[in-house]
Amino acid sequence: MKKPGEYANLLRSISAEWKWLLHYVSRYRLQMVIYVVLGVVSICMGLGSGVASKYLIDAVVSHNTDTIVSSAAFAVTLALFQVLTGSAISRIAAVVGTKISNEIREDIYEHIVFSHWEDISKYHSGELLNRIEGDVSAIAGSVVSYIPGVFTKTAQFIGCLAVVLYYDPIMAVFAFLSSPFLLLTSKFSAKMMRKYNEQARETNGKILSFYSESIQNIQTIKAFGMTKYYVGQLKVNLDLYRKIRLDHGKFSIAMSLCMSVIGLIVTYLCYGWGVWQLWQGAITYGTMTLFLQLSGQLSSSFSALVKLIPNAISIATAAGRIMELSDLPTENDADGEKAESMRETADKDGLYLRCDNLTYTYKDGTSPVVKDISFYADPGETIALVGPSGEGKTTILRLILGLVKPDSGEMSMITKNGEKITVSDSTRRFCSYVPQDNAVFSGCIADNLRIVKPDATDDEIITALKTADAWGFVEKLGDGIYTEIGERGVNFSEGQIQRISIARALLRNAPVLVMDEATSALDADTEATVLANIMTAYPNRTCVITTHRPSMLQYCKRVYRINEEGNLTLIEK
Repeated sequence: MKKPGEYANLLRSISAEWKWLLHYVSRYRLQMVIYVVLGVVSICMGLGSGVASKYLIDAVVSHNTDTIVSSAAFAVTLALFQVLTGSAISRIAAVVGTKISNEIREDIYEHIVFSHWEDISKYHSGELLNRIEGDVSAIAGSVVSYIPGVFTKTAQFIGCLAVVLYYDPIMAVFAFLSSPFLLLTSKFSAKMMRKYNEQARETNGKILSFYSESIQNIQTIKAFGMTKYYVGQLKVNLDLYRKIRLDHGKFSIAMSLCMSVIGLIVTYLCYGWGVWQLWQGAITYGTMTLFLQLSGQLSSSFSALVKLIPNAISIATAAGRIMELSDLPTENDADGEKAESMRETADKDGLYLRCDNLTYTYKDGTSPVVKDISFYADPGETIALVGPSGEGKTTILRLILGLVKPDSGEMSMITKNGEKITVSDSTRRFCSYVPQDNAVFSGCIADNLRIVKPDATDDEIITALKTADAWGFVEKLGDGIYTEIGERGVNFSEGQIQRISIARALLRNAPVLVMDEATSALDADTEATVLANIMTAYPNRTCVITTHRPSMLQYCKRVYRINEEGNLTLIEK
């Protein structure tokens, strides 16, 4: 059971989530105002059509021909305009909803790619996809109709109440008999709605993550004969999701059943009162028909107003999950101007890389991964980082790339004329990177290389491929550099993918080259050719590599070993 303070926190959270959401909606004030005006006009026409129907029925009963024609014409005209305004409202909702959906998607995706690497990496890609697509769709599909709905439903309630009070105040009392139940259950309903929405969205995120990960590793799953196991695991996840949805459905059905029973009682009370009034001659048949129509509308409009609360919570739940991503700190290229001023000198003469007494601990770690380390690399030099797997080599490369920031100490890049800049996301423009894992994208070979240099010519791409010893197999392909790679390089060998990745890094022609086990899939002769080509073609490039292969070390000026304590020591030749 929630304590009073927890309810206050819940309300504050919902308020903050709606404030964030209204930031997007406010850009479409005019459309929303038109939506509200059309909605209110449609309601007025509906009420007017009901009143016109009353006079039409009374005219039929009294055989008043003139009144029959005018009342019928008036009722039909109002009904027609109501249909037209309904179509206009639907169009506005579709246009605004699509725009809001696209804007949120664009903003959140941009925020994800600019967020600090360590913060965003704690989310599974499937969960991120679930939030970008599932939660954003839930918001866009609801908020556009919800905000105008607050005004239109209120207008409908007030309009129905005014008409009923005008003709018979006692009828209004009967129509409100369901209100105590609605008010008493609204708090409980809101709490349960929040709970079920959170559970459903979290579980759906796990399912999408499962899909993403298993499909990406389908080759490994098949190789180990684990297909039945993964199908079984999916069934477990789907069963959990089904249970949550069924529990939610059971709760909704129970609430709906109670509301239906109460609504039925109210309707028959109104009907009985109307029949009694008609029996007594206090009202006409037309008024009786109007009462029956408006009593249902009055009860349903009041119910709709009460349901706005749990609906608001449902929308806020989705918004809160997106806000969690938008609140992550982002890179801001704070030293971008300084880095650009150094660029010409760096590209021409290379950069000196210095690391002095640096210590770094991951946010979820308890002890430093690297501790008080120091090393250096000058233009034209290649240095190696060696040591057991998982001891910090890749972390040092992340520090060089500005993906993470040190706890203490400093890593910097220095030009030939002595200009110095601390390594950060701003200095990433000075680096090329060959990752350890498969890091090609869907598209052709040329597309993959042009990611780092969009204006690269075909000749420049071929030159980079030759340097990476990849042109030999690429030129034999049917479409050459325009051969499709496929998702995760499915139709290429690991060695071919590595050489394409190396070519991509070389095409960028940055003064610092970072290679993480970049030749692990190459044979010794190919490895030697690639490294010799790099050193010949780019004599001023500073190169930092991690490797487990002793053959790589002969190309290195210095070799640093990292131990289990995270210390770095220089290995004497």
